[in-house]
Amino acid sequence: MLETLQVAPLEAGKEVIEAAKNGQIDQLIQQVTTTGIEMGKSLLFAIVLAVAGRYIIKFINKMVAGMLERRNVEPTVQSFLKSFVNITLIVLLIITVVGTLGVNTTSLAALLASAGLAVGMALSGNLQNLAGGIILLFLKPFKVGDFIEAQGVSGTVKAIQIFHTILTTPDNKELFIPNGALSSGNITNYTKNDLRRVDFSIGVEYGTEAEKVKQVTLDLLKQDSRIMTDPAPFIAVKELGDNGVIYVIRVWAKASDYWGVFFDTTERIYTEYNKEGIGFPFPQLQIHQ
Repeated sequence: MLETLQVAPLEAGKEVIEAAKNGQIDQLIQQVTTTGIEMGKSLLFAIVLAVAGRYIIKFINKMVAGMLERRNVEPTVQSFLKSFVNITLIVLLIITVVGTLGVNTTSLAALLASAGLAVGMALSGNLQNLAGGIILLFLKPFKVGDFIEAQGVSGTVKAIQIFHTILTTPDNKELFIPNGALSSGNITNYTKNDLRRVDFSIGVEYGTEAEKVKQVTLDLLKQDSRIMTDPAPFIAVKELGDNGVIYVIRVWAKASDYWGVFFDTTERIYTEYNKEGIGFPFPQLQIHQ
């Protein structure tokens, strides 16, 4: 083994000397220099192409967004298409840059195609989300700006992207819900219809006249212009509770006025009932000896 290690450098040295005699070293250096220059040019061109490509993609994205807005395309469709176009352009840019570096893009495409099945199986969840996004786009159970409840959360739809739908909660948190689960689950759209019914459950003390409660309630409801007169407000005794009589009050209002009507009416019921001597029940226990 030691002899082999000693002989190899000697043989290499002889080859170098022989090449030098034949003038091959200069030719080899020239080839390396030429190859290095060509590679440097390709690398520099690839960098310039990548940087320019990013600006071109931004320009195309802006152009697509402007075209969609001019055509009055729904915000839901706009967010999906803009996300799809952006991802497609980035993939094309990567393939172009790799081709500039001398990599055979045909072989690369074949390699990607052969690996596509394995990647597709690994990313089956994302493919399901992509299909779910397309379903949401065409069936339109909601649109951007709607307030919905789904998958145990609720919020205003901010955007529908390729794989996720983004919701903004009332306390300004962003939720990313996979489109696959969203398209196959239950969805409650609170702003789909123009009108919503506002329900109240109010308890009063036993002994209070029912007609008085109804009249006082109707009077305060008429003072709020946001409450619809058709359908008319509904007031009735719901049940005789353990501590008081429970009244159900149902009124109709625009979906956008729902929470304003709910909170304002609750406060006014408390104020007006106190003025009219209508008491609210407290938990009580009756003991018999």
